[in-house]
Amino acid sequence: MAIRAILLDTNAYAAFMRNEPDAVEVMKYAPAIVLNVVVLGEMLSGFAAGRREAANQQELKRFLDSKRVSVIPLDEDSAKQYAVVYRMLRSKGQPIPTNDMWVAASALQHRLAVFTYDGHFRVVDGLISGNQLAHFLV
Repeated sequence: MAIRAILLDTNAYAAFMRNEPDAVEVMKYAPAIVLNVVVLGEMLSGFAAGRREAANQQELKRFLDSKRVSVIPLDEDSAKQYAVVYRMLRSKGQPIPTNDMWVAASALQHRLAVFTYDGHFRVVDGLISGNQLAHFLV
């Protein structure tokens, strides 16, 4: 079974940490799990606003220590891809949240599928997204 590498959205990480079966299955089989710095920032700010900040940060550190997990930066190519995503969504009249445009841009730039529970990623042309293992089969 061939599975695409995934860019993890914040809500998919939360589902995995809640041990939701579909999320666990996707994470089990994904050959590479990537976060961009926007997703990492969303996670850390959510932890800071909650009551379990230290515990959540420790769990995240263990997660990030996995050999299959990496964090990618945003760069000039990311910004160019963001502009393409922005223009396309604007022309369709279907905006999505700014952070999610950065997620989509990163995924397109690095040829990753987005593991997410947000349906609005489906309006981004050329982007593969979903929340079940079947969505990521090659």
